[in-house]
Amino acid sequence: MRGIAVTLFDKQADGIDEFNRPEYEEVPVTVDNVIVAPASSTDVLSTTQLYGKKAVYQLFIPKGDTNEWKDRKVAFRVGNVDFEGHTFGFPDAFIEDMVPLEWNMRVWVEEYE
Repeated sequence: MRGIAVTLFDKQADGIDEFNRPEYEEVPVTVDNVIVAPASSTDVLSTTQLYGKKAVYQLFIPKGDTNEWKDRKVAFRVGNVDFEGHTFGFPDAFIEDMVPLEWNMRVWVEEYE
């Protein structure tokens, strides 16, 4: 089993606005070997009830990844369609040594509009 490359848009501090709040710039980071799976109807109901957002995809992140996945824009290609989405909720991270495969974290993605 092998994943695909996903572009994660990381937030980097870029200055301060007139209200003394930090401004951020989105910097694209390519993460290889990410498993992209459609959300099941049960997952859609659960995430809608918990977060008020409709999950479209789940991303399974490879072990050893240190990127921040909470509340980030993501982009990837599904078949022959380019998809842009936004992660939500807290990533589900599992103990690396207890997971037999290459992925140990799950992230929910909603469609980015």
